[in-house]
Amino acid sequence: MKLTIQPAVPETFVELGTWRYEAPYDFYDGDQEPVLNPERFFAALGEDGTLVGYYYFEEKSAGLEIGLGLRPDLTGRGLGGEFLEHGLEFARRSLGATKIILNVAAFNERAIKVYEQAGFRETGRHVRTFARWGDLEFVEMEESPGRG
Repeated sequence: MKLTIQPAVPETFVELGTWRYEAPYDFYDGDQEPVLNPERFFAALGEDGTLVGYYYFEEKSAGLEIGLGLRPDLTGRGLGGEFLEHGLEFARRSLGATKIILNVAAFNERAIKVYEQAGFRETGRHVRTFARWGDLEFVEMEESPGRG
């Protein structure tokens, strides 16, 4: 997968708002929560210039938190690991990240598997409350020592 990663523009968020995932991944539908920090989002464009996914980067005291999402029709096809690696490489090269952390909904076992295969390990759990979904548990993960 060849990607160009660039800051998200208003059209990026319009397109993300149309994305629909199958249950239980519909939690990630693009119109579920307002975008509060658009400057933290980056569009991942395929070779033909179409939006194939996005990355979200936020500086935290523990390191750089990364969030990511693949276009619904590209999920479940074994592309997650490579997509994650593109984001990690961008975070290190362009944002100077030395320690990367992420949070993932505990039900999202396929994403957790991708992250573990990429060298991340669970460091904790917490619960967030959503108007539509109620309480959801999240797994906090960070890169294993020696990774990155």
